[in-house]
Amino acid sequence: MEESERTKVTFLLAIALLSSGALLFLRHQGSVLEIAEVDAWLESNRLSYIKDVVHQAGGTSIHGALQVVRTIQKTRRLHRSLTKEQHTLLDKAVRRLNDQLELELWLQQHDLTYCFQVLMTNNVISLKDLAKHQDKEVRDLLTVAGFHADFSHVLSDSLFELREDFKQNHKPVETKALSQFVKAKGESKMLLILITFFLIILVTSLTMLLSGMHVPSACYHALPASKSSIYEYLTGRYSSPHNSRVTWDWTDPSTVGKTMTFGVRFFQKNGTPYPVSDGDGVLIEIVHEGVKVAQTLEFSGDEPADMNLVRCSFTVHKSGEYKISVMVGGRHIKDSPFIKCFEAGPIDPSKTGFMHYTSTVVFPAGTSYPLVMETRDSFGNLSAYRADHKAFFKIKVTEAGTGERYSPTTQIVYNTLEKKLVMHIKMDKEGCYQATVSYGDVKLKNGEFDILVLSVSELSKVHKNVAKRKHNLWYEARLLTQNGETLDKPKKVYVYVSPKQLTIKEYYFKIYPKKLCTFRVCPWTKFVFNGSNNNYDAPRFSIEDGSQPSVELSARERNTIIATFSCFLLKSIGGSETFNDKRNFFYQEIRATHHRRSHSSLVVKVDRSSLLYSSYRATKHLNLCDWCKRFEIVFVGEQGLDWGGVSREWFEVLAKELFDPNCSQLFARLTDNPQGLVHPNPKRPPDKKIKHYEFAGKIVGKCLYESSVGRTQLVKARFTRSFLAQLIGLRVTYKHFITDDPEFFTTKISYIENNDVEDMELTFSEEIYNAQGQLVKVIDLIPNGSKVPVTNANKLRYLDALAQYRLVAPVKEEVEGFLRGLSSELIPENLLSIFDENELELLMCGTGTYSIADFKLHHNVVGASPSFNKVRGWFWTIIASFTEEQMARLLQFITGCSQLPPGGFSELNPKIQLSSAPTYNNLPSSHTCFNQLCLPDYDSMDTFHKMLLIAITEGNQGFGLA
Repeated sequence: MEESERTKVTFLLAIALLSSGALLFLRHQGSVLEIAEVDAWLESNRLSYIKDVVHQAGGTSIHGALQVVRTIQKTRRLHRSLTKEQHTLLDKAVRRLNDQLELELWLQQHDLTYCFQVLMTNNVISLKDLAKHQDKEVRDLLTVAGFHADFSHVLSDSLFELREDFKQNHKPVETKALSQFVKAKGESKMLLILITFFLIILVTSLTMLLSGMHVPSACYHALPASKSSIYEYLTGRYSSPHNSRVTWDWTDPSTVGKTMTFGVRFFQKNGTPYPVSDGDGVLIEIVHEGVKVAQTLEFSGDEPADMNLVRCSFTVHKSGEYKISVMVGGRHIKDSPFIKCFEAGPIDPSKTGFMHYTSTVVFPAGTSYPLVMETRDSFGNLSAYRADHKAFFKIKVTEAGTGERYSPTTQIVYNTLEKKLVMHIKMDKEGCYQATVSYGDVKLKNGEFDILVLSVSELSKVHKNVAKRKHNLWYEARLLTQNGETLDKPKKVYVYVSPKQLTIKEYYFKIYPKKLCTFRVCPWTKFVFNGSNNNYDAPRFSIEDGSQPSVELSARERNTIIATFSCFLLKSIGGSETFNDKRNFFYQEIRATHHRRSHSSLVVKVDRSSLLYSSYRATKHLNLCDWCKRFEIVFVGEQGLDWGGVSREWFEVLAKELFDPNCSQLFARLTDNPQGLVHPNPKRPPDKKIKHYEFAGKIVGKCLYESSVGRTQLVKARFTRSFLAQLIGLRVTYKHFITDDPEFFTTKISYIENNDVEDMELTFSEEIYNAQGQLVKVIDLIPNGSKVPVTNANKLRYLDALAQYRLVAPVKEEVEGFLRGLSSELIPENLLSIFDENELELLMCGTGTYSIADFKLHHNVVGASPSFNKVRGWFWTIIASFTEEQMARLLQFITGCSQLPPGGFSELNPKIQLSSAPTYNNLPSSHTCFNQLCLPDYDSMDTFHKMLLIAITEGNQGFGLA
């Protein structure tokens, strides 16, 4: 082949390459032109602030932008961030563009396209504007613009038709036709650009051929050297999402509780590695059940071979399906999005428990009784049950009083779909038993309960008692102990059982009754089986409720008494002793109590500048029907309709005013710790009366009522456990100092409890000193307490008396006032008694929410370094997947308290400090006095994840509901 022919062949190959590159380049440039047109339209209408939203949503052309902006209008995206003026501009821009497009399409349909630019120049921008002009006015505009053709007949007919359409309310332009027109406009522009560009290539090529130019040098000198140049398109030196590959660092199926990592390698179109960086628009999105999962991205490894690698790490605590999308420049890589499923971990006995739990199970002898439980892993996921020889469910049953082991007939049935396990137990021997269910060697979270196995006649009697709901059911018994002391001669008494209480009476001369004690039908009234009494040939049992001394009885019909009481209890709390079931029953009973009352709205006007007093005055004359209505709050001097938001704000700011010690001073902290729990203030200011405590109780009752009818309203407060115990009638003990006054518990209570007190010379009294340290007076904790020494035998009684003196006696009036407001007719008192103090706090204040975004905004960093910054980034990724319980444990680990102040992380004083610890791969440590979390350096996020979980679960005290 001659040199000239080689040159021609080379030239033709160059032309082919150039043409293919031109096509790719043209597509890119066409897209750029359309985007520029969109940006110009947004800027001309003062809408540049939504440019990013429009681009991300696919608005890369005028047609696409119009659809995106319409969607923003309909769904109110960015609603909170847009001002009223910005919404007006948005609506105006859409109407203006839509009017212009309708005008252009109508002119095209009537062969008047040449009129469009003239009309636009003269401010005729819509069909309505055109219809208002007379035929002569339009002709004059066109004539001045230089159009002299005979268009009078066509124009007059078209304008007449347009005006008739408006008169008859017809749409001159159909919506579907308008949409197709706009889309076709974009395509025609692209086609015109393509034709023009190929003509340029053709002319350039012919010129090069005729002039004898060498193709390679001409091409390379003409192409730009930028990253997106035609040269790179021709040579394939650009990132190709389709060529990217993902490698997973785990095998399917995998279980939760780990840090999962995968790598993405990026390649160029020609197959060579593409050096990726954080400026290449790499986006990895992980979604589980509609919620985005936090992840950490690491670009370009240390080795040259990893320059095209991006590693992504995330933590998995919830089982189920995860959707992983990997995108570059808005385009998915090959096979993206990926679907990965994670299974629940192994069964955790501390999270596994019975559904509809009751502390006393009653069933007849010889009958199989089902116990239904949900098997869960350590993160609360429903976990599959797989029987093996190492771990299995088992039940241990012992006879009450004797401790003799009994082996019931058991059968386990597992529902694989619902992941529920049913343990059927069958017992042939009547009596009272204590049962413990465990998995492996670990007891379930509610695995302890009593079993009453009745005869057929006893069970029939119990069913009749419950069905008739009699108040005169009585059984003869012997009273063995009273007021904590054993009686020398047991008394003959009668035990009365009703749906509300169990009462023990004795009769003088068999005629005159005397009430000895009463126990409410509530979950904290417990029975203890003590075997049989040899003197009276009758079984013994004790009754205790935590608020009064226990009593011990001996009765032949013990089983019937306890079974009747248990059935009344289950009816009064909705059939289950779990908190969620009791809460649902509580809300149901409140709705049933007030279902006939009006649920309309009631306007309540308050003054923000004197919120407490104006709110009190506005509500003090309201009756029960008014309190059942939905409050529409109006702040004096402020505009706005209350569709729920204003009333929620009122509840929150009023709760702060009532319960924040720095505001009204109705409540105070027992310690100087600014994070301490709040307690009624016995040293309240003179202007704060008992009526204000009653008002506070009514507001809390109103919050509970609102939650029961679906308008959830939580109380933003952190009450002491002793205060909550008094609200439901529980006896306050020295154990309440643990949460209410930790410093006093550590310095005095715990020391007395765990040490010999014989040489301390303590008496049942409390000494009061003034500011100068001088003894002012001595207070007796019991009658003549200053003369009663504290011994090892009675020291717990002394500590309880101290709790009564410090936690109960000073605030008796305040608690009674609060209780009058809370336990009004709106919230019946008997309903509150189904909860204990921890559950009552959950009911009123909720579980607490923990915002990771709020945490990030309100924390301090001590000792930042590149390695610590990496660990800190892992920290945010890990805790983003924490459950509420895990966040509560983390908070307790750092601050010593599992709850945040009402204002969240911003009100912690001092703020949480994240600091670097000079250790490696060790457990994190904390200093609760300073709210400081010390994080060592780790070689991987997975190691950090494991160490952090160990620290917050095993390195601090447990908390929460039992």
